[in-house]
Amino acid sequence: MENRSQWGTRLGFLLAAMGSAIGLGNIWRFPATAYENGGGAFFLPYLFALLTAGIPLLIMEYTIGHKFRGSAPRSYSKVSKGMEWIGWWQVAVSFIISTYYPVIIAWAIMYSYFSFGQSWENSESATAFFTGDYLNLSEPGVFGEFLPSVLLPLIAVWAIVLFVLGRGIKKGIEVANKIFIPLLAVIFLIIVVRAVTLEGALEGLDAFFAPDWSSLRDGSVWVAAYGQIFFSLSIAFAIMITYASYLPKKSDITNNAFITGFANSSFELLAGIGVFAALGFLASQNSQEVSEVVAGGIGLAFMVFPEIISQMPLSGLFGVLFFGSLVLAGLSSMISISETYIAGVQEKFNVSRGKAIAFGGGLAAVISLAFANQGGLFLLDTVDHFINSYGVALAGLFEVVAIAWFAKELKNLQKHADSVSDIKLGVWWRVCLSFITPVVLGYMMIQNLRAEIIGTVNDEGTRVFYEGYPIDFLFNFGWVVAIAAMFAGALFTLKKWPKNTAEAKANESEDEEVAQ
Repeated sequence: MENRSQWGTRLGFLLAAMGSAIGLGNIWRFPATAYENGGGAFFLPYLFALLTAGIPLLIMEYTIGHKFRGSAPRSYSKVSKGMEWIGWWQVAVSFIISTYYPVIIAWAIMYSYFSFGQSWENSESATAFFTGDYLNLSEPGVFGEFLPSVLLPLIAVWAIVLFVLGRGIKKGIEVANKIFIPLLAVIFLIIVVRAVTLEGALEGLDAFFAPDWSSLRDGSVWVAAYGQIFFSLSIAFAIMITYASYLPKKSDITNNAFITGFANSSFELLAGIGVFAALGFLASQNSQEVSEVVAGGIGLAFMVFPEIISQMPLSGLFGVLFFGSLVLAGLSSMISISETYIAGVQEKFNVSRGKAIAFGGGLAAVISLAFANQGGLFLLDTVDHFINSYGVALAGLFEVVAIAWFAKELKNLQKHADSVSDIKLGVWWRVCLSFITPVVLGYMMIQNLRAEIIGTVNDEGTRVFYEGYPIDFLFNFGWVVAIAAMFAGALFTLKKWPKNTAEAKANESEDEEVAQ
């Protein structure tokens, strides 16, 4: 009899996996990426990347977690003893992300409140409100004072996340995602329906979908497609391995991966429609071209969308819905990110789930306070850039190369996936993971490093680096953080696994989890 915590239903697992994949990047990264890389034509390389990298990697991680039934480090150690450090590296990356991700959710909570009276209208512009009135930004490297309007919602976010994690897998994470994901889908559908009925919406959609077929000859467009798929599916975060380890033994792995992958992509398409319909409206209201108002990332959410909201009928309601959707998407992803190191610490140190949450979640919560000050945005932007470029992507490259080329485990994983799945994996799966994915990720790494090291020359003829930040700031809070995650992975491997880890504290029953 297996005592390891399990999902209550297949739907519960799928909603949790979707909740992890569907995050803030789906809403504010995909629309701008698609627009800047060929519009409608971008969907061809995007679909190709999904089928040759995204879903194959999902299947691989689901299979590893399901077969070896442990946290990412434990599962990797069962594949090959030398691979455990990759698992801890990925766990360390997730830990670092969990220190700044809740800060963005905290911003979204406050902007839901600001939407009632459009507080940003009292400032010179929505941008001035965000950077000045709200965040009171200092200079990069100057952290200044704590901001109560960031600190208080940040504490609320952590309270929700730690409460859900404390309830366990079935009664905590599964229940939360059964609420968050359907609610997110309904809210975002309302946003999209409202956005496409606005004046100028068709111009925005035309700009989004108009295909530039010549872009398909540009290699950078294909790399952008793979990058979007890679970063949006929670691959190489240790998340999907951890989540799959809680699946019952009789679970259709391949089907689950296809459902998760296409659900994530469907939401990205929906987000693109909603965002560009709203951008078309803004351009129409300001007598501008759509290209003049396009933005991505934090700028889209907290600088451009407030301007859109201000000019809409029932603006307060639309604002609450939009920023509420960011909160829901952020919370579901934040819970999954945190579960990776909770599970890892619990198994490695043979402690109860409650103690693992107190140590791992408590430490992450304390560190997250470093982002709740006047210089927090610059710190967040720098850490996010380096940990994604040289943490997530690089760890993913090491993962697939180690499993496909060194451990030569793909055939065994395929055999396991086929034994429980309706859809049987063919040679395409092994080819994708052995050649296509490593080549694309390797090329991405080379391009990233080249851009990072060489920098760009500005209008004054001065060579600048990422976002023009000081070199010492980028080194201390970018390179050092990314490299520290790698070293943390190696450090954790020095401690031996306790005997019978698979039957120890990590496999507590749900009742024991809830009791903590």
